[in-house]
Amino acid sequence: MSPNPIAETVASLMPKAKEELTELVAFKSVADFDQFPKSESEAAANWVADALRAEGFQDVALLDTPDGTQSVYGFLPGPEGAPTVLLYAHYDVQPPLDEAAWVTPPFELTERDGRWFGRGSADCKGGVIMHLLALRALKANGGVPVGVKVIAEGSEEQGTGGLERYAEQHPELLTADTIVIGDAGNFRVGLPTVTSTLRGMTLVRVRVDTLEGNLHSGQFGGAAPDALAALIRALDSLRAEDGSTTVDGLAGGAVWDGLQYEEAAFRKDAKVLDGVELIGEGTVADRIWARPAVTVLGIDCPPVVGATPSVQAGARALISLRVPPGVDAAEATKLLQAHLEAHTPWGARVETEQIGQGQAFRADTKSPAYAAMADAMGEAYPGETMQYAGQGGSIPLCNTLAGLYPDAEILLIGLSEPEAQIHAVNESVSPEELERLSVAEALFLQKYAAR
Repeated sequence: MSPNPIAETVASLMPKAKEELTELVAFKSVADFDQFPKSESEAAANWVADALRAEGFQDVALLDTPDGTQSVYGFLPGPEGAPTVLLYAHYDVQPPLDEAAWVTPPFELTERDGRWFGRGSADCKGGVIMHLLALRALKANGGVPVGVKVIAEGSEEQGTGGLERYAEQHPELLTADTIVIGDAGNFRVGLPTVTSTLRGMTLVRVRVDTLEGNLHSGQFGGAAPDALAALIRALDSLRAEDGSTTVDGLAGGAVWDGLQYEEAAFRKDAKVLDGVELIGEGTVADRIWARPAVTVLGIDCPPVVGATPSVQAGARALISLRVPPGVDAAEATKLLQAHLEAHTPWGARVETEQIGQGQAFRADTKSPAYAAMADAMGEAYPGETMQYAGQGGSIPLCNTLAGLYPDAEILLIGLSEPEAQIHAVNESVSPEELERLSVAEALFLQKYAAR
């Protein structure tokens, strides 16, 4: 049997893909402009816009979204009567965290051990390149058989909802028959996977105050209420003894009935230290895909270096709460805020503020687009069958699009498999996965058009 021409074309384009991903990763496009220059995000947006123009896209535009960032849009007309497919990715990235912990600089794409390392290489600048590769392969083999819209978001990692609000204000812009979200990942390298559920999320900032100012711990400690200790007590109340999330009024016993995640594999993927237990109860899949999960993202308090013997007058924390499909994120936010207020001890003053939110998502896996994707992934990954998995992370735009376009089919694929270590130091992408998923996406567009 002769090799698939789509696969041959994508293979020939991989050197260019590496060059382009190198250019794109070099932009420090973190959409937190208190930490990183806005000009870096604007430069990345312009790079994506130029790439779309080079591929013949029309109506390419930088969309000024309500959160002060830019999303990039473009439209590539298809044959008359062909369906329209919306391809999504985001060009903004997480901060690099501890740059000293990176083996190579976070914003320089570096090849090592068969992988390409750099912030955003998998999440989700690699997704931008994946879409470009798929479209180029189709153009080289008879043309793109569908109309294509591309939207590259500029603030997905911040959870500030800019693109969601823009889409709600301009509902005609992103209309499509099918939407491919390129921001998920295979369950494991080499195992083709679509993500069928996403947990929703809320971000809440909590502040605790007890004194008008810091006090000498020798003179006042033992009677003066310590705001940092009060905050720690409140945060500790969010977990049961086994580490399960316990927010008053929030259900936490759901069960995942799909693809399972073996504990030994999870420990390896999560790089859990020897002798350290996993938290929670139930299967790993239950815990990360079907149940709520709280995480303390940061605490404002004096660092160890330079700390003085003082009773703290105030302290703050940022808390993330992930919620499974079936749980309303807005209601979960209210429950979290009420829990923190109820469990802050000693009558300490407590204030909570929601700063980000996204609803959970569940896909319709019985649709024709899923059948086309299963066929495409079977060809791109010979000998493998497409799997369905959940994802603990959130993509708030999914629910916005599902609400705006209830008849559209939504599929989630991408490059963020466990070895990618997205959001952590030393994020990387497998070039083999980039190649195979680009082939799968191109074949999907062909098969979907034929249906």
